[in-house]
Amino acid sequence: MSKIKPAKGAPHARILGVGGYRPVRVVPNEVILEKIDSSDEWIRSRSGIESRHWANDEETVAAMSIEAAGKAIADAGIDAEQIGAVVVSTVSHFSQTPAIATEIADKLGTDKAAAFDISAGCAGFGYGLTLAKGMIVDGSAEYALVIGVERLSDLTDLEDRSTAFLFGDGAGAVVVGPAKEPGIGPTVWGSEGDKAETIKQTVPWTDFHTGDASRLPLDSAGNIKFPAITQEGQAVFRWAVFEMAKVAQQALDAAGISPDELDVFIPHQANVRIIDSMVKTLKLPEHVTVARDIRTTGNTSAASIPLAMERLLATGEAKSGDTALVIGFGAGLVYAATVVTLP
Repeated sequence: MSKIKPAKGAPHARILGVGGYRPVRVVPNEVILEKIDSSDEWIRSRSGIESRHWANDEETVAAMSIEAAGKAIADAGIDAEQIGAVVVSTVSHFSQTPAIATEIADKLGTDKAAAFDISAGCAGFGYGLTLAKGMIVDGSAEYALVIGVERLSDLTDLEDRSTAFLFGDGAGAVVVGPAKEPGIGPTVWGSEGDKAETIKQTVPWTDFHTGDASRLPLDSAGNIKFPAITQEGQAVFRWAVFEMAKVAQQALDAAGISPDELDVFIPHQANVRIIDSMVKTLKLPEHVTVARDIRTTGNTSAASIPLAMERLLATGEAKSGDTALVIGFGAGLVYAATVVTLP
């Protein structure tokens, strides 16, 4: 017989508060067109993007996270000292160690909260949400903070016609805490590493360490380029449209929710055509509110779902207590989908 005492956590967990931060600078498509041969009409028709936000020097990964997290904590009606864990999903914190989550936890005023970063690309928010739910139910934290944050403008090749217009910056955060009824459904998640080459960083950091310029990408003026995100657009599009609709349906099934019972659909904001195709494949009723925050926010990777959630609630397009299907998918290739009750 085991001598280990069983965990004494909450019976269930739910999202209690949400917050977002979008950088001050708004970048319309016209700015992107200064360095690529394209048009505003082409960008809008291919992606649905009209503009995006890019961070300035002061709007660091930590600063944006703290702004979004502060709003989420206030929305949840708790104090920062009650946060027992801080999970930050990002691919654009460029210091290998320590995790940016530790700085955020300290500056927010938590009481020595557990803090760590995860790298799960555009599925990172779903991964973090799943970890937070486990902490609440297990009892290792009473409240957990999940942050998705990116400065993808730092990883954008402005001369790459296929990706220059896609990415934006921002931070979204949620507080997860105890609940008497299920507020976060089972997560359907996974990875397809055989497709890892379809979305990746152009060159690894170690190529800069060698000092061998022949291994580094150059811009049109012959200068060494900083690593950027590149992708095989058509392959990613097909995978997202055909495979992620199946994952979304599995998440609905796992939660015991039919499309008719759904109030809101918040997919990763990667491409409006992907979103519209998923809505059609899932046969979502007209009453379901669909997030299309990508139009003015762009693709913010791990931040896209909480940012879209925050905007829907702020505008009244969604309301507290609504049942929402969320799904993230991206580099890895990785994915995560679940059904949640909105805060």
